[in-house]
Amino acid sequence: VQLQASGGGLVQAGGSLRLSCAASGRPFSSYALGWFRQAPGKEREFVSAISRRNLTSHAGSVKGRFTISRDNAKNTVYLQMDSLKPEDTAIYYCAAASTIGTMSWEYNSWGPGTLVTVSS
Repeated sequence: VQLQASGGGLVQAGGSLRLSCAASGRPFSSYALGWFRQAPGKEREFVSAISRRNLTSHAGSVKGRFTISRDNAKNTVYLQMDSLKPEDTAIYYCAAASTIGTMSWEYNSWGPGTLVTVSS
């Protein structure tokens, strides 16, 4: 499956952004999708994931602020990010897996990232 993320940009602290990730290839409904991020000088970390049946999982640092959703008709997964903080600044990546997980090694398809910058 090929993935392409979009929607990144510059936003002030407290603001919102919505990331999108469009997929092509295998039937979209057949896999779980996740968002990961990597800040400068840090390792890639799990953000959110959604299963084939719309079960969701969020990292503690974003719980209550970020929402993941999917639209199988549009082959797209979204990450709604509210109450953004400067520490959310990172490159955000979407990824696909056969089952929902929180570890990057569980995902076998990755798209190029989109940069999110949150200013204080």
